[in-house]
Formats: sequence, C-alpha cells, structure tokens
Amino acid sequence: MRADVTLGLPAAWTVHDLEEVATVPGWARERVPVLRQRFPRVPERMWQLMESTDGGEFAVAVAGMAVVTAAAAAADGYRTGGRSPFYQAALNGFGLHGLVQLARAATMRGYTPGAVTSPLLVIPFTLWARGRLRGAGVLRPTRPREAVQGPALAAVATVGSHLAARQPVRRVRTAPRT
Repeated sequence: MRADVTLGLPAAWTVHDLEEVATVPGWARERVPVLRQRFPRVPERMWQLMESTDGGEFAVAVAGMAVVTAAAAAADGYRTGGRSPFYQAALNGFGLHGLVQLARAATMRGYTPGAVTSPLLVIPFTLWARGRLRGAGVLRPTRPREAVQGPALAAVATVGSHLAARQPVRRVRTAPRT
C-alpha cells in the first residue's frame, strides 16, 4: 500500500481543519442570531455554546481531534498496509463529514465552515483512498452497524475534544500575568 493512501489522511484533515479554524469564530458570531430565528426548536444551550467558543478554544479542540483521530488512525493504517479497521473507519468518517458539511451548507442556504474544502479535498481524497484500498484488496465492507458507529464515535470524540479544550484555554486566559 502506498504511504500517501494512509498518511494522506492527516494531511487532508489538516487542510480541512485550517478552513474551519479560520472561519468558525467569525461565522458563528455573524450567523448565530439568524440561525436562532430560523431554527427556534434548537435548544438555547446549543446557541450559547456556539457563541461562547472562541478561536483559541476551537483551535485546541480541532487539534485534539486531529491528533486522536487522523494521526493515530493514519499511523495504524500505515502500520497495517491500510488494513486497520480504525484507519478505514476514520477514512469513512472523514468522507461522511464532508457530505455532512455540504448538507449543512445547503440547509443553511450559504457558506458554512468546511464547505469549501469538503467538495474539493475531503470527499475526493476519501473516494481516491477507498479506491486504492479496494484495488489492493484490503478495503473492508462497510456494514450498516459500522456506518452508524463511526459517526457516533466521532460525535463523542468531538464533544470530548471541545470539553477538554475549554479547560486549558480558560486556565491560560485567566492566569495572572507576571
């Protein structure tokens, strides 16, 4: 298996994350008031969380998620020649994330963070890498249970990374100056 199939995952993930890190704070400040009106059934706590997340905290959360998921999965994929179930699940999750980004942009009727790199990088890379895995005879069939487990685990990891990011960033922000 070529290294770019497995090690390309954290590279593509990083480019996609850079778009999100650069755009989320400003987008949230501008769009949350409009979205509150458009989607009144969304719990107020969700809007408050979106408004209270600053750029530094978001960047720490994104970096944590990238290290845990993309780098660890890619290393396992590289080690196993692409056979790793963890790597393949992360790859599939990355591609599904790109599709969700596009669906969110369509639902919001405009740009949402990640909507540029999803069709240009996330989805094409995922399809390309899956094609290489298939060609090498190592692509595992995606069963319905695994298709549900992957996004569920990604959601838990995302929430966990954001909760973990809140602590160090707040500690740094409130530390006394010397």
